[in-house]
Amino acid sequence: MRAVLPQMLERGRGKILVMGSAAALRGMKRASTYSAARGAQLAYVQAVGVELAPKGVQVNAIAQNFVDNPTYFPPEVQANPLFQQRLQREVPLQRLGRPEEIAWAVIFVASDQASFMTGETIYVSGGPRTANREDTK
Repeated sequence: MRAVLPQMLERGRGKILVMGSAAALRGMKRASTYSAARGAQLAYVQAVGVELAPKGVQVNAIAQNFVDNPTYFPPEVQANPLFQQRLQREVPLQRLGRPEEIAWAVIFVASDQASFMTGETIYVSGGPRTANREDTK
């Protein structure tokens, strides 16, 4: 934000889009610091979005999770039956998201059609994830 905000304030308009994670929706085993950091990031978007709105700058976030990519989900991970069971259990749509599905959300938030949004988070994560019994074992 430091890099772009001064120019936006000078123009009296602008859009900042933060790419976050839906991991902030619930606690996950072995990921407490990650989940907390992502939650703080989304809280920051909400607070700064409200703060900058009167100055014509919109700040929003896309919180993604379970998106098909070779870094987090390489082919050998996706082929693992345990991973497929995890998708069935944790993602209501029971599949990985496609990168273009994230891109469409980004395009919308960056467009004029989203001119009445600020401090908002759009979750693109295959459905709301809530804590389940597996997470507490």
